[in-house]
Amino acid sequence: MNAMDLTLDKKGALYEQIARSLKDKILDGRLAAGSKLPSTRDLATALGVARKSVLQAYEILCAEQLAVARGGSGTRVAASAAASVAPRRERARPPSEYAARMRQLPPITLASDRSGPRLKYNLQYGEPLLNPALFNSWRRKLSAAALRAGPMYPAAGGFLPLRRTLVDYLARRRGISCSASDVLIVAGTQQALTLAERVLLNPGDPVLIEDPHYQLALHSLLSHGARVISCRTDAQGLVVRDFPEHPTALAYVTPSHQFPSGVTMSITRRMELLAWASRTRCWIFEDDYDTEFHDGKRPLPALKSLDLADRVIYVGTFSKTLFPSLRLGYMVCPRGLRDDLFKARLLDDLGSAAICQAALAAFIQSGQYEKHLRKSVQELIDRRRTVVDTLQRTLGQDMELGPHMGGMHLVVWFRHLTHAQLPALIESARLQGVGLHSIHPYYRTRPDRPALVIGYAGLSKAHLKTAIEIVGRCLADTRKSGTPIQPTGGY
Repeated sequence: MNAMDLTLDKKGALYEQIARSLKDKILDGRLAAGSKLPSTRDLATALGVARKSVLQAYEILCAEQLAVARGGSGTRVAASAAASVAPRRERARPPSEYAARMRQLPPITLASDRSGPRLKYNLQYGEPLLNPALFNSWRRKLSAAALRAGPMYPAAGGFLPLRRTLVDYLARRRGISCSASDVLIVAGTQQALTLAERVLLNPGDPVLIEDPHYQLALHSLLSHGARVISCRTDAQGLVVRDFPEHPTALAYVTPSHQFPSGVTMSITRRMELLAWASRTRCWIFEDDYDTEFHDGKRPLPALKSLDLADRVIYVGTFSKTLFPSLRLGYMVCPRGLRDDLFKARLLDDLGSAAICQAALAAFIQSGQYEKHLRKSVQELIDRRRTVVDTLQRTLGQDMELGPHMGGMHLVVWFRHLTHAQLPALIESARLQGVGLHSIHPYYRTRPDRPALVIGYAGLSKAHLKTAIEIVGRCLADTRKSGTPIQPTGGY
């Protein structure tokens, strides 16, 4: 073996790098069983390292039974290494159909994709409303919860005191009547959807979603092999009269605050949707992701609270109201699916961390959670007002605002900008440190006009004002130039 053929990857100690390089050559067959390795002195000289590093590398190979040290005859590749030669990568088994479907998905443009550069004024939806005092309180709750939760595996369905607490909370806040045995604790909305898909869907089954839609929900459904049918929305929410009358496995909806349009589904449409689901024996997945942030007036009751046929799977999350890293949410399961969903949760990961669940239960029971919500709602109202006022002052008749009575984002529709000019506006703003995000990736059928989704939870009022003023200048420059930048990724 030529010592100069060794490539050191500069990861870890020298002896680990030498051992790793030799191991790769043995496993891919370039160093045959029985072949002699260079003497430790010769290899150390060739590599320009201390002999001790080579000795330690050889010791690792011997310990892993890839080499044998034989007194005065040096160190050789072990005879058993021939059976350890790894197969060529091109012979690897093809991925599953699930993996193949995932590879065909378009890019994700939500806040969870943080591969791009950090911008000073990023108006991206999904950035959390940060409250430093919340973390101090949460730390104390975690310390106390460790004693209550104990060291054993959690109950797969969730920490019982938390489930009981949520029963009371949902009855008061969302009009939902249920028992603790109906509540399943999950690691957020995405896991809730995955469990529903495993229990309800076979490849090719039809599933209805809203258009526009929540990207990660669509991606999850397509990955599971669902035949996704997009249904249009208008100022009252989903247009139920367009729904097919044939059997449908599942409908994914955001009735309280349609994502991303911001529309609230009218009571008439809600009753139409429930009647249709009962008639076609379809299950409904109600994603109630940010209703707690409704502005002022009491929001409409949850779809689940109107569901006499027990067809609605209600899902809530603490990712928006507390912080995304908590990874806790909950499902209110229909009786006909409850046992299946609980078993699917058990098989998935045995349950969420009991200490975090116990801390959350104490946080809600103490009244701190709803106190935190009241402060958060007021702060979001102030930030939303800043955004709306600045948009109306700087963009004026050039734009039309979508519904903005709650939540953490709003939609700006442009009256005079063309689809081809929108990427130019986004790029112009990016060069000045403002992150703008098109609504178009959330549509399967492109809307007539270009629009932006403006997230305002992650920036202060002063930064929001500055960002929108920059957008106003960029819009004026884009319209004057009249030279569109063609989109690189499509809508």
